[in-house]
Amino acid sequence: MTLIAVTGAKPDAYTRVDFAEAATTAEGAVIVPLALADAVRARMPELHFGLSVPNSASVEEIAPHFDAADLIAVEFPAFSDGRGLSLAKRLRRAGFDGTLRASGPLIADQFAEALACGFDEVEVPETMANRQPVQQWMAAKDSVTRHYQTGYGEEHSILQKRLAARRA
Repeated sequence: MTLIAVTGAKPDAYTRVDFAEAATTAEGAVIVPLALADAVRARMPELHFGLSVPNSASVEEIAPHFDAADLIAVEFPAFSDGRGLSLAKRLRRAGFDGTLRASGPLIADQFAEALACGFDEVEVPETMANRQPVQQWMAAKDSVTRHYQTGYGEEHSILQKRLAARRA
């Protein structure tokens, strides 16, 4: 997997684990599936960890772990499935202020949108990173400067700007 942040490629400080026991014995930071979060917290209540969640998870399922999760990795099954973008926005609105990671077969053209929705980084499979190298992701990040969706990014949407121009 290749990890891409707003500044470019970066090393991954986290190791993915699939069993609660592995989380307690691993060296360094771990990412555990949402289904194991309660078991990991029961074994090691002081452990801070990354949390892997499906893009179909609800904020209510994830929110009880905000205090222990330094990172939430939202899993995208396909680049055409945008539910993870909406989930990222809802997690930020619910108060999660740790690192948000989009993980899966995203494409460079989605990078600006992912950042605007609240993601800090994107983790893509090597096959995708080989087809679209980091330089392409950096160029794509800067190519999208306007958006139609209200509430995404820091600037007003195209619709909000048009409505303001009519009023003026």
